[in-house]
Amino acid sequence: MRVLIFSQYYPPEVGATQNRLEYFANSLARAGHEVTVVSEVPNHPSGIIAEAFRRVLWKIHKEHGVRVIRVWVKTGPRKTFWVRLGFYLTYALNGTLAAFLLTGRRHDVVFASSPPLTVGLPALAYSRIRRVPMMLDVRDLWPILAVEIGEMSNPRVIALARRLELTLYRHAARVSVVTKGFAEYMKQQGYPEDRLVLLPNGTVPEVFHPRAPDVELQRRLGLEGKFVIGFYGNHGIAQGLDHVIDAAALLRDDSRVHFLFVGEGPMKTTLLQQSQYLNLLNVTFHPQVPQSGVLRYISLAGAVIVPLKNLEILKTFVPSKLFDFMACAKPVLLQVDGEARQILEEAGGGIFVPPGDSRALADAIVQIAALEGSSLDAMGSAGLAYVRRNYLREQQADRLLRVLEALTA
Repeated sequence: MRVLIFSQYYPPEVGATQNRLEYFANSLARAGHEVTVVSEVPNHPSGIIAEAFRRVLWKIHKEHGVRVIRVWVKTGPRKTFWVRLGFYLTYALNGTLAAFLLTGRRHDVVFASSPPLTVGLPALAYSRIRRVPMMLDVRDLWPILAVEIGEMSNPRVIALARRLELTLYRHAARVSVVTKGFAEYMKQQGYPEDRLVLLPNGTVPEVFHPRAPDVELQRRLGLEGKFVIGFYGNHGIAQGLDHVIDAAALLRDDSRVHFLFVGEGPMKTTLLQQSQYLNLLNVTFHPQVPQSGVLRYISLAGAVIVPLKNLEILKTFVPSKLFDFMACAKPVLLQVDGEARQILEEAGGGIFVPPGDSRALADAIVQIAALEGSSLDAMGSAGLAYVRRNYLREQQADRLLRVLEALTA
């Protein structure tokens, strides 16, 4: 089977999207299939193209048996609406050209993973012209989420985005979704239930697993003797991290508790300024680290935070980092209601805190920091056992393989 994958984001870029797609591509290649990935030149989330990929229209190389074609995109550090639009559309255009000019002989099936939803444009073009089935992987409810969080407000742009969304759904032979809430949304859009595939996020035990605190790193960051509350990942709009800073302000006099933020994103500068304005000495910001090194930083945490803004639409989301943190046997302070809350409470792997409630978060941190070691360990162990039973990425990769094979039969 020859599989053509479109994903705007791909390693060495850091993030859940990139890791998920790389794992799927590598798994298909290990199963003996010929896999080609069309992605952008690495630049996310900084918007600065990596030195090795500058001044090129495309670059082709092999990684773990997967042929990767990286195409040029128009991007920049300032994430305005027009910069984002140019960013998405240049990938769609150059990804389409790459699919027809650089991928070689005809593929048997196309797999496109969104967001952004525009990643479906080259997949749709290839599917229609080459007459091969297309599978659309929906990891974000776009454009409805962009409208809800204020990233998109122009009525004409929203109408065009909505039209693109429904067009892609209509032409997809299968649509995979990461949550049951997404599946319900797809049914409401009129997508046939028998063509929906639940392909949830999962964790990789080889990368995320229990580890004793890295004493050297702990000393270097000045965190000895601290109960660290860790956040690791994208500092984006949807995360609503400003209320976490407010919780840190409420706990400024608790000398034991310290907040560690690791990662990058469009809201990081604002969060830094908020922390500096409040003169918070109990908050540390650290640059993004590659997936291969993030476990060292997770090991420092007594508990981790998984937050999203308090929006109704976000109740259908289950952040992938929830599974990774439970796989590390870390108690989770979850500020996401709905399906994610159900998973955490069923696992017994942490404490649910109402989204956007700084006081409730501060109280929950005091509560969890006061637990004895055995109680914390039990909470972490419960989460670990649960994800290993139910949410391994290996299981999802096997499911994807079966679906693609059925499509090409």
